[in-house]
Amino acid sequence: MYLKDELQGFVPTEQASEIMKDVARGSSVLKLSKVSAMESDTKKIPVLAEGPGAYWVGEGERIQTSKATWIFPELKAKKLAVIIPVTKEKLDDTTINVFEELKEPIAETFYKAFDSAAIFGTSSPFAKNIMSSIETANNKIEIETNGTGHLDLDVSDAMALVEDSGLDVNGFVAKNGIKNSLRKLRDGNGNQLYVDGVNSKEFYAQPIEFSRNGAWDNTKAEIIGGDFDKSLVGIRDGIEYEILKEATLQGTVDADDKPISLAEQDMIAIKATMRIAYLPIKDEAFCAVVPKTV
Repeated sequence: MYLKDELQGFVPTEQASEIMKDVARGSSVLKLSKVSAMESDTKKIPVLAEGPGAYWVGEGERIQTSKATWIFPELKAKKLAVIIPVTKEKLDDTTINVFEELKEPIAETFYKAFDSAAIFGTSSPFAKNIMSSIETANNKIEIETNGTGHLDLDVSDAMALVEDSGLDVNGFVAKNGIKNSLRKLRDGNGNQLYVDGVNSKEFYAQPIEFSRNGAWDNTKAEIIGGDFDKSLVGIRDGIEYEILKEATLQGTVDADDKPISLAEQDMIAIKATMRIAYLPIKDEAFCAVVPKTV
């Protein structure tokens, strides 16, 4: 199947699967969150808000009954799109070869946009994000960023804010530039608090992911912790594409600082779209160490 014969449709299954794997590998939020497949653009997820109780029962006494309380937060998938200009000669390649070549830049664009929206609400279509939950719960510890503080104690104090709500921090997301500070941290016995393993990295014995894709906003947080069981992601299967032939790409400039005009420059562009949903379902489940504001 050649691209010129199929100007729109779904990315071939194998290449689409590889793109989604790359998105999952690159996204800090996806690695830690609970991810479910979506068969439509909306999906309600049953979440146990309060479980049934147990009671002490004397001999011959009737056993009391109680019921569990469930909530049903609704995930709403939003369309995420990227447009990549390529030479017109790509029309003579197979769709498999084209998306094999483009899978990495497509994935990188997707996971950067998703993480920045899910963590900080940057250009976000989602109703909530992690930082908005932290602000609502006021679960943040302010610190000076001149390196004179005690990061380990600050993070522990932030974790305590989550623990006060009966939850536990089971993961962290942080800016990549915090690694140097983490490597220097030791417990009372001289053991490292941050473990940089071959297959995983841990801080306070919990997994930590570093944002290396440009999604992190250094002005808003140093490190974020949370009960990521309360961080829900929904993904609709399939990545769609469309070939653009005559558009002017206002958001993409050429070497002359002018927007790329496909018709004038004898180029085409490939628009790829995926649908993804995000929802943090408990504000008090997340915390952050943030730069002190003046």
